[in-house]
Amino acid sequence: MAESWTFLDTSEPNFRPLVVIELAKGTKEETIAWFMKRIVDKKGNGGAQLLVKPLVTENGDENIYLVGASHLRLLLGAEAVGLVKECNDNSMRAFTYSSRKTFKDFADDNHDFLTMAECQYIIKHELENLRAKDEKMIPGYPQAKLYPGKSIVRRLLTSGILVQIFPLHDREELKKLRHSWYGRVKVGYQPLDEIRSYFGETIALYFGFLEYFTFALVPMAVIGIPYYVFAWEDYDKYVMFATFNLLWSTVILEVWKRICAIMTYRWGTLLMKRQFEEPRPGFRGVLGVNPVTGREEPVYSSIRRQIRIYLVSLPFVCLCLYFSLYVMMIYFDLEQWALDYHEENESNLSNLMLYVPSIIYAVVIEIMNRIYRYAAEFLTSWENHRLESSYQNHLILKVLVFNFLNCFASLFYIAFVLFDMKLLRQSLATLLITSQILNQFAESLLPYWLQKRHKKRMKKRVCSLKTDMDMSLVEQVNLEKEMGTYFGTFDDYLELFLQFGYVSLFSCVYPLAAVFAVLNNITEIYSDALKMCRVYKRPFAEPTANIGVWQLAFETMSVISVVTNCMLIGMSPQVNALFPDSKMDLVLTVALVEHLLLAIKFIMAFVIPDKPRDIQIKLAKLEFESLEALKQQVRVTVKSIVG
Repeated sequence: MAESWTFLDTSEPNFRPLVVIELAKGTKEETIAWFMKRIVDKKGNGGAQLLVKPLVTENGDENIYLVGASHLRLLLGAEAVGLVKECNDNSMRAFTYSSRKTFKDFADDNHDFLTMAECQYIIKHELENLRAKDEKMIPGYPQAKLYPGKSIVRRLLTSGILVQIFPLHDREELKKLRHSWYGRVKVGYQPLDEIRSYFGETIALYFGFLEYFTFALVPMAVIGIPYYVFAWEDYDKYVMFATFNLLWSTVILEVWKRICAIMTYRWGTLLMKRQFEEPRPGFRGVLGVNPVTGREEPVYSSIRRQIRIYLVSLPFVCLCLYFSLYVMMIYFDLEQWALDYHEENESNLSNLMLYVPSIIYAVVIEIMNRIYRYAAEFLTSWENHRLESSYQNHLILKVLVFNFLNCFASLFYIAFVLFDMKLLRQSLATLLITSQILNQFAESLLPYWLQKRHKKRMKKRVCSLKTDMDMSLVEQVNLEKEMGTYFGTFDDYLELFLQFGYVSLFSCVYPLAAVFAVLNNITEIYSDALKMCRVYKRPFAEPTANIGVWQLAFETMSVISVVTNCMLIGMSPQVNALFPDSKMDLVLTVALVEHLLLAIKFIMAFVIPDKPRDIQIKLAKLEFESLEALKQQVRVTVKSIVG
């Protein structure tokens, strides 16, 4: 690898801009010159060995720079980041420049061997790995301290010198993707391979899971419709439906693991080795030495972090949970008022008033969820986690606990304290439908409207992308940099998680929940596709092999659904009639059935392999070949030493 860098030429006759760097206006010339030099310098000198050109604009701004790379540089970068590509024998292997001829569709003059998203990911990786050598500060900014091994890009970001780095859209490819993805209403699968090629594996996996989850809801919706159409008000008859739901929630999650493995193997991310995780940009501490890498980096006491978590964050979360319960009790007071009003004035207006408290409460829930999200992000950042994965795990835990209680506490109270199944059905339907409407408005329609109303450049870009494919590069960059930033799939998965809870927790009371979920998800696919292609800047591709901690979150929800549905079945008069003399026998029987169902659930999860047999064999074969290659390398080394 080291020898390959020496003959690499930094010039490129046909410069292809891939990534945009925007520096703050008024950035000092010495800072710009130093940063640009580090970008184009050879790897041996601590540079990224990339290509960079300033964007010449009419008003003379020179704070925007275009970054690209030669074809050879990208190939060597693909090896450095561990990209996995398909070989001529149809196997998937980590790309190496020395064995490039063995990979399918490779040719020295084929610049499409790497997708544009992969090229942009390589450039992002190289920029983030630009590290300080002997510099003590950013030139021109004494307050922006540096130390050996510190990421230059991260320091520029935290110092406000670097405004943003984002990948450029490919207008021709985006037009094709829009047409095949959401340009026409059709019944069929999404072009997941095209989405992956353009946006990367993380976003493609989200849309794959959204599509899979929607299809998985169809059996629940088909079975649930007859229960509602034939007006079977006696929910005793929903026992079979609830039993089916318990098995359904387990099977779909286990099958998803297999589908996910198939997709990520085809995309190569299932084989990618996990890279050593660097400290997150917001991590603060005194300068010390990492005992693993030996590099100088900020060090922060884990004891101080634990104190912040357990003495500040935990009490704050508990206070928020208490406030959520307090708001819930106000909701029940409103429900009682609406019921009293209906009994005094039986009319069409009083019938409508019965739904008003639930609608108001659903709106309040969404507002509280969003306000709490900002507080959770602030607290988690203040806890000062060293790694991005640790930060995300703590943030997800905070958000999931609050959202679960905030969204479902009232339903549990109605079911197991008030024992009012009619009110439970009404509240569940209102909360589900209202939350879906609000989410569609807040996540897609509102951002799109705000972009058109408040950002004239965005409006110009929307019009241009429809008709004018000759738009200049200057116009494209200036318009794209004003677009909103997509912050990841967190909110999208959270919405699906809560929807899964509405469908699975109380299915025996409101079987139509799955029907509304299917209808919502169909529109969600189109609105999210519009959001990705028209509202936000293109995000950098992020390789991933699964949906991460969300898989565990969905599995936990399915376990809770077993408990709630068993309790609802045990409360039915039909089941109570079987135990007229002893309620203790009823409780013990329900508990026994619940434990048996949980046992069946875990047995099914164990029996159904996470990966199909053929992929298991391919992975084992690759591991065997890697070990054999390592042994051969050791033999050659020993032989050279002995000889």
